[in-house]
This record gives sequence, C-alpha cells and structure tokens, in this order.
Amino acid sequence: MVLGLLLVSWFTLVELNCENLFDCKHDSLKQDTEWLPDGQRRWSPARYWRKQNHIGQEILSCQEDGVPDLVALVEVENDSVLFDLTRRSLLRHAGYHFLMTCSPDVRGIDVALLYQPTSFKPICYDYLEIVPFKDMRPTRDILYVQGITVMGDTLHVYVVHAPSRYGGERHSRPNRQLVVDRLLAHVRLLPKDAHVVVAGDFNDDADSPVLQSVTAASLCHVTRDARGLNGAPATYRYQGRWQSIDHVFVSPSLLGSVKQTYVNDAPFLLEEDKRYGGVKPFRTFNGLRYQRGFSDHLPLVVRFRMK
Repeated sequence: MVLGLLLVSWFTLVELNCENLFDCKHDSLKQDTEWLPDGQRRWSPARYWRKQNHIGQEILSCQEDGVPDLVALVEVENDSVLFDLTRRSLLRHAGYHFLMTCSPDVRGIDVALLYQPTSFKPICYDYLEIVPFKDMRPTRDILYVQGITVMGDTLHVYVVHAPSRYGGERHSRPNRQLVVDRLLAHVRLLPKDAHVVVAGDFNDDADSPVLQSVTAASLCHVTRDARGLNGAPATYRYQGRWQSIDHVFVSPSLLGSVKQTYVNDAPFLLEEDKRYGGVKPFRTFNGLRYQRGFSDHLPLVVRFRMK
C-alpha cells in the first residue's frame, strides 16, 4: 500500500556583485556624478541598458532548468534600477520581484534580493543598520528577509556587502567585523532550529579572522570550496590572484539540504588576463576604460534539495 509520496524540490540561490549597477541620473544626496552621461565614465543610456541585459544574462545562465529562486545582489543603486532589471531587461519574463535596502553609503550603492513569488513568499523584511565607528564611512545596511518556501519551510535570508579593504586589510578589519557582529546579533534572536541563509560580498577570504567569527557562531560555510564548472577557482581576481570574497553561509538545520555549490564561470563571463596570464572575470570597466563586460565578480550558486 502506498501511504504517501515524499515531495522533493530543488531551490537555487545565486549571489552576485554586479559591479556598480547605477542609473544615469544624479541623486543630489549621493556621490554618483561619475555615473552620469557627462561624468568620468560617460555612463550613457546605451551603456546602462547593455549593463542591465548583461546582469540579466548572468543570472539566467546560472541554472539550466528554470531560473534561480533567490538572487542576492550587491552594488545596485536604487529601486528604479531594480525595476528596470526585473521588468525591462532580459529578465523581464522571469517573473522576479525584489526587496532592497536604502543605506547611507555615500556613493549610493545598496544590496537587494530578487525572489520568485511562486517559490518564495516574503513574510517580512528589515534593514539592519550599521552604526559606524568614529571616522568610519557610512556603509551598507544588511537586508533581512523572512519568507516561506514552496515546500512550506520558513527561511531567514540575509544579504551583506561588508566594507572594502581600503587602507589595508588590518586597518579596515574592524569595519567588516562591525558588520558581521551586527549580523550575528540578529541571527542569535532567531529560534535555534531556524533555517538561515547568509549571502554576499564580505571583502574577506574564508580564513580571515572576520569570517572565522561567522563559523564560530555555528553558521556553516557551504561555498568555501566552491569552484567553477570550467575551472575558475573563485569569484574574483585581483592583480592575477583569484580570491573568494563572495560567500554563502547556512544554519546547521539547512546543511543537509545543500547538494551543490559552484561558481558560474561560463566562458562569456571571462576574458584573457593579458597582464598576469590565464583568465579573469570580464568586467564592465578596466579602470576608467569601458570594455562592454559583465562584472568583476562571477556569480556564486548554491542548490538546495528541499523536502
């Protein structure tokens, strides 16, 4: 006698630093003049729409069977940019909705979460504000979203963009630790068996003291060994050295559901590294030289098998 069927569903998360997804309009409250048609980068509507379609192409290429359920985006300027991405770019037929922060970052960049309403239904969301140290530049808020998956599980999702290493790794480390401490303080408020996913650009590698504090808090670093299907060893390359500064962590309750992690290093997302050899992410700008690329980061993909 068949007593019932065990329902199983794949659930895919993508994390991507978009490399400055700015519109062409000036926000008088932000330092964004370089991203205007008459600014340093000559950021024209044609370049803007090419960038939008490139980001859409990146996301669509992360999964052969359908589209990713959640996409954690870093370095997006505002909700009009996200509206254009989800409604007017190559993603317009994908059905994404979005939530994003409105941070005090002086350049005006934020983080966002795209979600498929057929597989993830938000219940609530919040911005986790980062109160800066004295003389520290304001940074991005952490986006927190609580929602229900297609399988009926409650999922707590955090999207992070930690401060850069400007001024040196050791000098800037307290700034990134401040962000991680704020994140962990909020995670500790959740039930111990909560399903938690943390994704973003932490501007630190896996062995850094800052990220060691994340794993010490019992979050599992599931993308530590993620590699590209075509051989890329990480998501980012700087001066010839591949670096894993994009990361995804999950709670122990979700660890058994993680079935695959990888870097999307599709050939069209790479270019020859003429200075250091090999290949590197095909970015939009090389310094101030526009080169029609995608992003200086490759997408990071995590696939869950939910029961």
